[in-house]
Amino acid sequence: MQVHVARAEIVTLPVDAIVNPANSLGIMGGGLPGMIRQHGGIAIQQAAMAAAPIAVGAAIITTAGQLPCKHIIHVPTMEEPGVKIGAENVRRAARAALIAADINQFKVIAFPGMGTDLADVPMDEAARAIVEEIRAHRRPNPETVYLVDSRLEMIEAFEEALRNAQQNI
Repeated sequence: MQVHVARAEIVTLPVDAIVNPANSLGIMGGGLPGMIRQHGGIAIQQAAMAAAPIAVGAAIITTAGQLPCKHIIHVPTMEEPGVKIGAENVRRAARAALIAADINQFKVIAFPGMGTDLADVPMDEAARAIVEEIRAHRRPNPETVYLVDSRLEMIEAFEEALRNAQQNI
């Protein structure tokens, strides 16, 4: 699997799927979920809410609405909007997204810095959890993963986590 880090808005990427750090209710209010709904349309939230409740550690796939990606992989990091979480929830969500990508044969997906906004997970811990799950994923898909964020601090955390993983730190 190839892993790339890029500073960009995830909603602009023409990939097979982007990962939405959701809540179990499918409500896409603030943070990145709100941005996805704003750019992609209300149909994304309606599809997510129709599948709710979604357990932390599970994933659902919905339309991407008007976004350039083909699908959204919704992976709850929290049960209700605005709840503070730990890095273990980020790890479970990352694992669920990777498994969903494999089951749906998505070749190229993009992850944001999950849990680092409203949920207060430190960026380095979130990046480490996501990278460790990518390294542990032994299925054929996805073939390429983009670790994407618009914040320089999150990009640096992704790069550091990748460096440490390659050195087995």
